[in-house]
Amino acid sequence: MSPSARRLLLPLVPAWRLALALRELRLRTGIEKVQRLRWPVVSVGSLSAGGAGKTPLTIALVRLLIANGFDVDVLSRGYGRRGGAAGRVRPDGMADEFGDEPLLIAREAGVHVFVAPNRYDAGLLAEADAERQTAPGRAVHLLDDGFQHRQLARDADIVILGREDLRDQLLPAGNLRETRSAIRRADVVALGTDELQLEAELRRLDWTGPLWRIRRAMEVPAVDGPVAAFCGIARPEQFFRGLESAGIRLAMRAAFRDHYRYTGSDIERLVSAAKAAGVAALVTTEKDKIRVEPFAGMLPGSLPLLTARLKIEFEDEAGVMQWLKHRLKENL
Repeated sequence: MSPSARRLLLPLVPAWRLALALRELRLRTGIEKVQRLRWPVVSVGSLSAGGAGKTPLTIALVRLLIANGFDVDVLSRGYGRRGGAAGRVRPDGMADEFGDEPLLIAREAGVHVFVAPNRYDAGLLAEADAERQTAPGRAVHLLDDGFQHRQLARDADIVILGREDLRDQLLPAGNLRETRSAIRRADVVALGTDELQLEAELRRLDWTGPLWRIRRAMEVPAVDGPVAAFCGIARPEQFFRGLESAGIRLAMRAAFRDHYRYTGSDIERLVSAAKAAGVAALVTTEKDKIRVEPFAGMLPGSLPLLTARLKIEFEDEAGVMQWLKHRLKENL
């Protein structure tokens, strides 16, 4: 939906605010129960509905924890999958079975990922996994996109923040799930190394907690000639700008809604338009490529489908690990 179209939804924002207030009341009074797993839970989330970089940050944390001797799994909702039963993600599965983000994490990070609408159910399945030989005090659940999933108790809340989040509107007129004041629930805020103004704005919001500096880098494919770029993410312009900043020439761009479920007709239209534009390749995100996999046979050999990968690294990896070890030790 275009920004101008979203502005027409501004009159509906008070209804979203009311829903947030009612949920806060249910949590505070115990009407909405909060359940706790045996192993500690570290949540990775954001204020926005998408486009913040939560999945790359989760993958970076998985790798860091594993490198420091922890046994890590990831709990996810599995947005966009068919069916609601709790299950373990098979890396060779499809997005309809498990959701695009859980599949990406399972493939990229090489860890067990468990999906369920209620992440507590996913956690129970993870803790009952007979294949795991977990050393006492070393097991950790990472809760992917968990900041708003408050019915599962967590031992640390990490929120990734971008400059758009402090300027955006609440749903449905914008991309924010919660107001900026919700940042106070976080234990850590992760923000880009280039976000100096954002840090100043955070301080004005009375944020006094730790800040993790992260470097975002888009790894783009080598391609000789212009490309047709497409994606179904919350903030498609970020993707297109990232490609152009990396020197990729876009002859065509197509944006679909977040977590869009592609059809054969969509692929036919993309291929036809790309051929007409005379491009050398199609380029998309890793998550979109997963959703396009069922239609891979429809892509001609003369028009390869390439992916641009968003990678996140910690500026002070040792400091991040020190904080995590201290927090996990407190809660083991």
